[in-house]
Amino acid sequence: MGMDGRHVAVIGASSGIGLETARLLADRGARVTLGSRDRGRLDAAVKEIGGGTAIVVDGEDAASLRAFFGEAGPITDLVITMTRRGGGALAADLAEADLEGAFRGKTIAHLRAVALALPTLAPDASVTLVTAGSYSLPGTAPLAAANGALEAAIRPLAVELAPRRVNAVSPGVIETGWWDEVPADARQNAFKEFAQRVPVGRNGQPHDVAQAIIALIENGFVTGVVFPCDGGLRLT
Repeated sequence: MGMDGRHVAVIGASSGIGLETARLLADRGARVTLGSRDRGRLDAAVKEIGGGTAIVVDGEDAASLRAFFGEAGPITDLVITMTRRGGGALAADLAEADLEGAFRGKTIAHLRAVALALPTLAPDASVTLVTAGSYSLPGTAPLAAANGALEAAIRPLAVELAPRRVNAVSPGVIETGWWDEVPADARQNAFKEFAQRVPVGRNGQPHDVAQAIIALIENGFVTGVVFPCDGGLRLT
């Protein structure tokens, strides 16, 4: 399909996977609108990728999302990468964990963004969400629940919104700022352990996931899939 003439909105574009996706889209000739909460980081992202439009948006606020799509105007493709940081909890702590927040920041935010984007989405549009796969890791039940619920919505959305296409990319362990809240020593130990565990022998980088997102946007014959981009972590 190619990216010339495409206008792609990326929500969650100021860092990590979203920023790298916006960069690759721009490199392929797409017009990119970047959305995120932080104006300073958004402006820096636009400067870093060498172009694009920055619009501040709070993905957990319906009015903010409406304003974002209203300002962005007609779009041919939507990419949603936003997520809350943290949110894990061991089973014994689930009664006190912020389970509602986990769902608001992921499942509800993504589904609401899809709904509010519909008036601006082209008839042949693609929608690509970024989830986070469930890999039976202790302490990740809230994250697995929120992301699993979102992944379960992909197939019915693809049927309902056809001929628009709806897909998701499910990353494994990706070395991004999402991990910054973990103490440095623990973070590095975790990265080392995961790299040794996965078949490809390394952790993912934002570029790996961005390439998977671009592939789903460009392939007009793929819809209703959750595409794993995890280095084989799901196999372990």
